[in-house]
Amino acid sequence: MVISIKQCSQSDLYKLQEISYETFDETFREQNSPENMNAYLEKAFNLNQLENELSTPHSQFFFIYVNSDIAGYLKVNTNDAQSEDMGNASLEIERIYIKKQFQGLGLGKQLFNQAIEIALEQNKQSVWLGVWEKNEHAIAFYEKVGFVQTELNPE
Repeated sequence: MVISIKQCSQSDLYKLQEISYETFDETFREQNSPENMNAYLEKAFNLNQLENELSTPHSQFFFIYVNSDIAGYLKVNTNDAQSEDMGNASLEIERIYIKKQFQGLGLGKQLFNQAIEIALEQNKQSVWLGVWEKNEHAIAFYEKVGFVQTELNPE
């Protein structure tokens, strides 16, 4: 099994849409109505939205591959690309998603390490993220890698 991480470019737009839809759906379908899920998927992962995100300065996407298969992806933001104003000394991990069939192989940890490496290269003082309180799997993962909850945002 060969695992590799590669930064995404505009030419990866359709692949990014496919992995975004698939992993979000796998993760959250059971906690949402079909109407709400479909509306969110169309809003968050339509081609125009993803194209804008790919071209946003200070945002980066990475695919993680198992052999030649895209197994998941990472999105990080710095400076004014962060979803909350956390200042230029921080890096946001906005998304880490792994397809269910590839979970348990340590791929999420490798994407997390990629984010930490970027933060270190850019001399960031902190790394932060937001997690939906019902996403217990993600909360457990982030606690395992050393994150602590600092505030609860009820949105």
